[in-house]
Amino acid sequence: MEIRGAFAIAAVSCLVLGGTNACATKGFVKNQVNDVNQRVDTVSQSLEATQEATKQNGAAIAEVDKKTDQVGLWAKDAQSTAANAQASASAAGAKADALDAASKRLIYEVVLSEDQGNFKFGSAVLPDTAKAQIDDLIAKLKADPRGNYVEIEGHTDSIGNKAVNERLGEARAEAVKRYLYEQHQVPLHKINVISYGKDKPVAPNTTKEGRAQNRRVVIRVLA
Repeated sequence: MEIRGAFAIAAVSCLVLGGTNACATKGFVKNQVNDVNQRVDTVSQSLEATQEATKQNGAAIAEVDKKTDQVGLWAKDAQSTAANAQASASAAGAKADALDAASKRLIYEVVLSEDQGNFKFGSAVLPDTAKAQIDDLIAKLKADPRGNYVEIEGHTDSIGNKAVNERLGEARAEAVKRYLYEQHQVPLHKINVISYGKDKPVAPNTTKEGRAQNRRVVIRVLA
């Protein structure tokens, strides 16, 4: 009886202990589950916060894009305004030139060119034939003194570079100006000289005759 009682006590003790261990294991699992749930909640909240931040960033980017587009439109408007202003200035300049040209009425025009026995190739020396033409012009002005302003244009053919031709054209025009002043006492302040070099041909530069016509000085007397 004592041995059986001892076994019975031992069995009851094992059941009690076994039950206690089982209860302890369920509690641990429950705690672990709760911990996992909390972590999931934390991650979910973090994800929601990230999504909200992303949404706000997207809205901010969209706003920046909108402002950028607006700046682009302003820039286009500014360019358009500048272009219109430039066009208006050009139109005003053209109108002023036209008025200036209209106010200077052409009285006489004389062309001194090589094909008429004047300026030779590469030369700014005023030939006697050119001097005779200028003398005839002055005689007309003395007989009918309407002009009070003289414009002299120097021109060349296309042979040689631009800078050399511009200097040559100016030298030819200056030779005519000097002759007008020294021989006929035309006041210097009433004479204007300009060189166009090879930029304004009156004949093709592909022939000898055409180049001879382009080597010229044009004298215009304006009222």
